[in-house]
Amino acid sequence: MAPLLSVHDLRVRLGDAQVVNGLSYEIDAGETVAIVGESGSGKTMSALAMLGLIPRPPAVVSGEVHFDGAELVSATPAHLRAVRGAGMAIVFQDPMTSLNPVLTIGRQLTEGMEVHLGLSGRAARERAVELLEMVGIPDPRHRLDEYPHRLSGGMRQRVMIAIGLAAHPRVLIADEATTALDVTIQAQIIELLGRLQQELDMALIWITHDLGVVAGIADRVLVMYAGRVVEHGTVDAVFDAPQHPYTRGLLRSIPVLGQHADALPSIPGTPPDPENLPPGCPFWPRCEVRADDRCRGEVPPLREVAAGHLVATFEKERV
Repeated sequence: MAPLLSVHDLRVRLGDAQVVNGLSYEIDAGETVAIVGESGSGKTMSALAMLGLIPRPPAVVSGEVHFDGAELVSATPAHLRAVRGAGMAIVFQDPMTSLNPVLTIGRQLTEGMEVHLGLSGRAARERAVELLEMVGIPDPRHRLDEYPHRLSGGMRQRVMIAIGLAAHPRVLIADEATTALDVTIQAQIIELLGRLQQELDMALIWITHDLGVVAGIADRVLVMYAGRVVEHGTVDAVFDAPQHPYTRGLLRSIPVLGQHADALPSIPGTPPDPENLPPGCPFWPRCEVRADDRCRGEVPPLREVAAGHLVATFEKERV
């Protein structure tokens, strides 16, 4: 069977900045794929490009994104509006700025139902109550008439998840959905999404820089750097035997209980400017290995080092 979502050679350019460079992956129903990397690696921009949420121009988007057999990069605005919400939905990183401050929670929940499900009036409102109950918000009927500023950060994030689920999407993109939340609420949100994913047979794309979260929820992991995938494999393969120096650096940077802050390793330097990417491997200036002179002038392609485990580095060739 064809995958539910297939991304092939997706590229996004903003002026002189190449923010996504040839992203490719597939995801099936019920599967969880995590996309990890530092800020600016192209994680969020790739998701926005798939959903047609980047204005064109100024952005130039190329490649192919096939969802349920239809191509999205070249799709008409009308087709994209039909896909957003009902086919693919996104939970944005900051619910305080993503929710409309002058509309009630109920109005923001029912809008998608009116557009995609044909519900209105009492039927839409009852469905909104069910959604708020589903995501664990107490007294949901009363909350429908509240405004976002009356809710806590955790409750606003739950509202965003409810909005994302309102039209029964087949793919849900969670963009840093737990980053600003405390550990207890974070665990509740992760448990909630995992349960809903099983109940709805929904594919989940989890965008994050928190590898600790990834280890507990993902089936496969894509590690992105400077708009490129540098490592791709199952969560067990990537965590147990990381092959790229960048992936190893990220894993070493995870805090360990009882470890002194001064002893926490870090990756030296900063990510490259997308308007001035180095000519070779984008990670070369920060790399601890620098395995080959080609690193300076040639971008290493993704190569399979084990079944389903791909890595973009010349280090494995040298070894």
